[in-house]
Amino acid sequence: MWETPRDGMYPAVIRHALASWEAWPALRPPNPANGDGMHPLDWTAIAASVAAARRDGHLVWLSLPHGHTFLRLQDLRGYQNLVFDMADDEPRLAELIAMVEGFNAALMGRILDLQPDVVGIPEDLGMQHTPMLSPAQFRRYIKPSYQRLTEPCRRAGILIHEHCDGCVMDLAEDLVECGGNVLNLQDRVNGLDNIRRALKGRVAIDLDIDRQHVTMHGSARDIDDLIREPVEKLATPAGGLSLMYHAWYPTPARNIAAVCTAIERYCFPR
Repeated sequence: MWETPRDGMYPAVIRHALASWEAWPALRPPNPANGDGMHPLDWTAIAASVAAARRDGHLVWLSLPHGHTFLRLQDLRGYQNLVFDMADDEPRLAELIAMVEGFNAALMGRILDLQPDVVGIPEDLGMQHTPMLSPAQFRRYIKPSYQRLTEPCRRAGILIHEHCDGCVMDLAEDLVECGGNVLNLQDRVNGLDNIRRALKGRVAIDLDIDRQHVTMHGSARDIDDLIREPVEKLATPAGGLSLMYHAWYPTPARNIAAVCTAIERYCFPR
Protein backbone atom coordinates (compact mmCIF):
# COMPACT_ATOMS: atom_id res chain seq x y z
CA MET A 1 0.00 0.00 0.00
CA TRP A 2 1.26 3.45 -0.98
CA GLU A 3 0.58 6.88 0.44
CA THR A 4 1.51 10.37 -0.71
CA PRO A 5 1.18 13.63 1.26
CA ARG A 6 0.06 15.53 -1.84
CA ASP A 7 -1.32 14.61 -5.26
CA GLY A 8 1.44 14.52 -7.84
CA MET A 9 4.21 13.73 -5.37
CA TYR A 10 6.02 10.40 -5.32
CA PRO A 11 4.38 8.02 -2.83
CA ALA A 12 5.91 6.02 0.00
CA VAL A 13 5.08 2.44 0.91
CA ILE A 14 3.17 2.18 4.18
CA ARG A 15 2.30 -1.53 4.02
CA HIS A 16 5.22 -3.75 3.00
CA ALA A 17 4.75 -6.94 1.01
CA LEU A 18 7.54 -8.69 2.92
CA ALA A 19 7.14 -7.09 6.34
CA SER A 20 7.45 -10.63 7.71
CA TRP A 21 9.75 -13.28 6.30
CA GLU A 22 6.78 -15.64 6.53
CA ALA A 23 5.64 -14.13 3.22
CA TRP A 24 8.95 -14.92 1.50
CA PRO A 25 8.02 -18.31 -0.04
CA ALA A 26 5.11 -16.73 -1.92
CA LEU A 27 6.93 -13.61 -3.15
CA ARG A 28 7.37 -13.40 -6.92
CA PRO A 29 8.97 -10.62 -8.99
CA PRO A 30 6.98 -8.73 -11.63
CA ASN A 31 7.29 -9.54 -15.32
CA PRO A 32 9.86 -7.21 -16.95
CA ALA A 33 8.16 -7.75 -20.30
CA ASN A 34 5.29 -5.49 -19.28
CA GLY A 35 6.39 -3.38 -16.31
CA ASP A 36 9.26 -2.03 -14.23
CA GLY A 37 7.75 -2.94 -10.87
CA MET A 38 6.21 0.52 -10.50
CA HIS A 39 4.60 1.30 -13.84
CA PRO A 40 3.41 -0.62 -16.91
CA LEU A 41 5.83 -0.61 -19.84
CA ASP A 42 5.16 -0.97 -23.55
CA TRP A 43 8.54 -1.94 -24.98
CA THR A 44 7.27 -1.67 -28.56
CA ALA A 45 6.25 1.94 -27.94
CA ILE A 46 9.55 2.63 -26.17
CA ALA A 47 11.48 1.23 -29.14
CA ALA A 48 9.50 3.46 -31.51
CA SER A 49 10.23 6.49 -29.33
CA VAL A 50 13.94 5.64 -29.29
CA ALA A 51 13.99 5.29 -33.07
CA ALA A 52 12.26 8.65 -33.50
CA ALA A 53 14.67 10.37 -31.11
CA ARG A 54 17.68 8.90 -32.87
CA ARG A 55 16.30 9.86 -36.28
CA ASP A 56 15.85 13.45 -35.10
CA GLY A 57 19.37 13.64 -33.70
CA HIS A 58 18.34 13.68 -30.04
CA LEU A 59 20.12 12.08 -27.11
CA VAL A 60 18.60 8.68 -26.30
CA TRP A 61 18.20 8.26 -22.54
CA LEU A 62 16.64 5.22 -20.91
CA SER A 63 16.56 4.34 -17.24
CA LEU A 64 15.94 1.74 -14.60
CA PRO A 65 13.06 2.71 -12.31
CA HIS A 66 13.78 5.11 -9.48
CA GLY A 67 14.73 3.18 -6.35
CA HIS A 68 15.66 0.06 -8.30
CA THR A 69 17.75 -1.69 -5.61
CA PHE A 70 18.11 -0.29 -2.08
CA LEU A 71 14.73 1.44 -2.07
CA ARG A 72 13.07 -1.59 -3.64
CA LEU A 73 14.40 -3.72 -0.80
CA GLN A 74 13.12 -1.08 1.61
CA ASP A 75 9.71 -1.06 -0.08
CA LEU A 76 9.49 -4.80 0.36
CA ARG A 77 10.87 -5.18 3.88
CA GLY A 78 10.45 -1.73 5.44
CA TYR A 79 13.44 0.44 6.33
CA GLN A 80 13.90 -0.75 9.90
CA ASN A 81 13.55 -4.42 8.99
CA LEU A 82 16.02 -3.99 6.14
CA VAL A 83 18.82 -2.40 8.15
CA PHE A 84 18.25 -4.96 10.92
CA ASP A 85 18.58 -7.71 8.29
CA MET A 86 21.91 -6.23 7.26
CA ALA A 87 23.12 -5.91 10.84
CA ASP A 88 21.97 -9.44 11.69
CA ASP A 89 23.40 -11.12 8.57
CA GLU A 90 19.93 -12.43 7.72
CA PRO A 91 20.59 -15.24 5.20
CA ARG A 92 17.33 -14.69 3.30
CA LEU A 93 18.37 -11.12 2.52
CA ALA A 94 20.93 -12.40 -0.01
CA GLU A 95 18.14 -14.32 -1.76
CA LEU A 96 15.92 -11.24 -1.82
CA ILE A 97 18.74 -9.10 -3.23
CA ALA A 98 19.32 -11.73 -5.91
CA MET A 99 15.63 -11.61 -6.86
CA VAL A 100 15.63 -7.82 -7.12
CA GLU A 101 18.90 -7.80 -9.05
CA GLY A 102 17.65 -10.46 -11.44
CA PHE A 103 14.59 -8.38 -12.22
CA ASN A 104 16.72 -5.26 -12.74
CA ALA A 105 19.15 -7.19 -14.94
CA ALA A 106 16.25 -8.29 -17.14
CA LEU A 107 15.12 -4.67 -17.47
CA MET A 108 18.69 -3.59 -18.22
CA GLY A 109 18.96 -6.22 -20.94
CA ARG A 110 15.89 -4.83 -22.67
CA ILE A 111 17.24 -1.30 -22.29
CA LEU A 112 20.61 -2.23 -23.80
CA ASP A 113 18.90 -3.94 -26.74
CA LEU A 114 17.72 -0.44 -27.72
CA GLN A 115 21.30 0.94 -27.67
CA PRO A 116 20.70 4.20 -25.77
CA ASP A 117 23.32 6.90 -25.38
CA VAL A 118 22.74 7.20 -21.63
CA VAL A 119 21.32 4.83 -19.01
CA GLY A 120 20.02 6.17 -15.71
CA ILE A 121 20.29 4.25 -12.45
CA PRO A 122 18.32 6.48 -10.06
CA GLU A 123 18.28 5.68 -6.36
CA ASP A 124 18.06 7.66 -3.11
CA LEU A 125 20.63 6.58 -0.53
CA GLY A 126 20.88 9.62 1.73
CA MET A 127 19.03 11.46 4.48
CA GLN A 128 19.59 15.06 5.58
CA HIS A 129 22.93 14.47 7.30
CA THR A 130 24.06 10.89 6.56
CA PRO A 131 23.42 8.00 4.18
CA MET A 132 20.53 5.67 5.05
CA LEU A 133 22.97 2.80 5.46
CA SER A 134 26.59 2.63 6.52
CA PRO A 135 29.37 2.57 3.91
CA ALA A 136 30.18 -0.98 5.01
CA GLN A 137 26.55 -2.06 4.46
CA PHE A 138 26.48 -0.36 1.07
CA ARG A 139 29.69 -2.08 -0.01
CA ARG A 140 28.52 -5.50 1.13
CA TYR A 141 24.87 -5.52 0.08
CA ILE A 142 24.22 -2.89 -2.59
CA LYS A 143 27.41 -1.94 -4.44
CA PRO A 144 28.00 -5.40 -5.98
CA SER A 145 24.54 -5.28 -7.57
CA TYR A 146 25.20 -1.78 -8.90
CA GLN A 147 28.48 -2.91 -10.43
CA ARG A 148 26.95 -5.96 -12.09
CA LEU A 149 24.09 -3.86 -13.48
CA THR A 150 26.38 -1.19 -14.92
CA GLU A 151 29.09 -3.48 -16.29
CA PRO A 152 27.22 -4.19 -19.58
CA CYS A 153 26.77 -0.43 -20.07
CA ARG A 154 30.48 0.19 -19.59
CA ARG A 155 31.37 -2.58 -22.02
CA ALA A 156 29.03 -1.06 -24.61
CA GLY A 157 30.41 2.45 -24.13
CA ILE A 158 27.08 3.76 -22.84
CA LEU A 159 27.19 6.67 -20.41
CA ILE A 160 25.81 6.03 -16.92
CA HIS A 161 23.88 8.69 -15.01
CA GLU A 162 23.66 7.99 -11.27
CA HIS A 163 20.97 9.92 -9.41
CA CYS A 164 21.30 9.80 -5.63
CA ASP A 165 19.34 12.09 -3.30
CA GLY A 166 20.34 13.00 0.23
CA CYS A 167 23.69 13.30 2.00
CA VAL A 168 25.87 10.70 0.29
CA MET A 169 29.42 12.04 0.50
CA ASP A 170 30.44 9.03 2.62
CA LEU A 171 29.51 6.92 -0.42
CA ALA A 172 30.91 9.20 -3.13
CA GLU A 173 33.98 7.09 -3.89
CA ASP A 174 31.87 3.95 -4.06
CA LEU A 175 29.40 5.59 -6.44
CA VAL A 176 32.27 6.54 -8.75
CA GLU A 177 33.53 2.96 -8.59
CA CYS A 178 30.06 1.76 -9.58
CA GLY A 179 30.74 3.28 -12.99
CA GLY A 180 28.83 6.53 -13.04
CA ASN A 181 29.98 9.03 -15.65
CA VAL A 182 27.52 11.60 -14.30
CA LEU A 183 26.55 11.92 -10.63
CA ASN A 184 23.31 13.72 -9.86
CA LEU A 185 23.45 14.79 -6.22
CA GLN A 186 22.09 17.59 -4.07
CA ASP A 187 23.92 20.79 -3.30
CA ARG A 188 23.36 21.89 0.31
CA VAL A 189 23.07 18.52 2.05
CA ASN A 190 26.39 17.38 0.54
CA GLY A 191 28.23 20.70 0.58
CA LEU A 192 29.81 22.28 -2.47
CA ASP A 193 33.32 22.15 -1.03
CA ASN A 194 32.92 18.44 -0.29
CA ILE A 195 31.64 17.82 -3.81
CA ARG A 196 34.52 19.80 -5.29
CA ARG A 197 37.15 17.87 -3.32
CA ALA A 198 35.69 14.45 -4.04
CA LEU A 199 34.31 14.69 -7.56
CA LYS A 200 35.32 17.74 -9.59
CA GLY A 201 37.26 16.68 -12.67
CA ARG A 202 36.56 12.98 -12.11
CA VAL A 203 32.93 12.76 -13.19
CA ALA A 204 30.37 15.16 -14.59
CA ILE A 205 28.30 16.72 -11.79
CA ASP A 206 24.57 17.13 -12.37
CA LEU A 207 23.78 19.32 -9.36
CA ASP A 208 20.30 19.23 -7.84
CA ILE A 209 19.48 22.74 -6.62
CA ASP A 210 18.01 23.05 -3.11
CA ARG A 211 14.23 23.02 -3.08
CA GLN A 212 13.67 22.68 0.67
CA HIS A 213 14.91 25.98 2.07
CA VAL A 214 16.57 28.67 -0.02
CA THR A 215 14.49 28.50 -3.18
CA MET A 216 11.32 28.07 -1.15
CA HIS A 217 11.84 30.69 1.55
CA GLY A 218 14.86 32.80 0.54
CA SER A 219 15.17 36.21 -1.06
CA ALA A 220 16.13 36.86 -4.68
CA ARG A 221 19.66 37.65 -3.45
CA ASP A 222 19.82 34.35 -1.54
CA ILE A 223 18.75 32.48 -4.66
CA ASP A 224 21.25 34.33 -6.84
CA ASP A 225 24.05 33.32 -4.46
CA LEU A 226 22.78 29.72 -4.43
CA ILE A 227 23.15 29.47 -8.22
CA ARG A 228 26.34 31.51 -8.57
CA GLU A 229 28.41 29.59 -6.01
CA PRO A 230 28.31 26.12 -7.63
CA VAL A 231 29.11 27.62 -11.02
CA GLU A 232 32.17 29.30 -9.51
CA LYS A 233 33.28 26.23 -7.57
CA LEU A 234 32.39 23.30 -9.81
CA ALA A 235 32.34 24.46 -13.43
CA THR A 236 35.40 24.23 -15.68
CA PRO A 237 36.08 25.59 -19.18
CA ALA A 238 35.74 22.00 -20.42
CA GLY A 239 32.30 21.61 -18.84
CA GLY A 240 31.48 18.95 -16.29
CA LEU A 241 28.63 20.78 -14.50
CA SER A 242 24.90 20.95 -15.11
CA LEU A 243 22.21 22.29 -12.80
CA MET A 244 18.71 20.92 -12.30
CA TYR A 245 15.85 22.40 -10.33
CA HIS A 246 12.41 21.12 -9.34
CA ALA A 247 10.00 23.58 -7.77
CA TRP A 248 8.01 22.06 -4.93
CA TYR A 249 4.86 23.35 -3.31
CA PRO A 250 4.57 25.94 -1.75
CA THR A 251 7.46 27.72 -3.52
CA PRO A 252 6.20 31.17 -4.58
CA ALA A 253 6.27 32.01 -8.28
CA ARG A 254 8.63 34.94 -7.68
CA ASN A 255 11.24 32.56 -6.28
CA ILE A 256 10.90 30.21 -9.25
CA ALA A 257 11.44 33.23 -11.49
CA ALA A 258 14.51 34.19 -9.44
CA VAL A 259 15.98 30.71 -9.97
CA CYS A 260 15.45 30.97 -13.73
CA THR A 261 16.95 34.46 -13.84
CA ALA A 262 20.05 33.34 -11.92
CA ILE A 263 20.52 30.26 -14.10
CA GLU A 264 20.31 32.41 -17.22
CA ARG A 265 22.82 34.86 -15.71
CA TYR A 266 25.49 32.36 -14.64
CA CYS A 267 24.96 29.35 -16.88
CA PHE A 268 24.21 31.14 -20.15
CA PRO A 269 26.20 34.39 -19.98
CA ARG A 270 25.79 36.68 -22.96
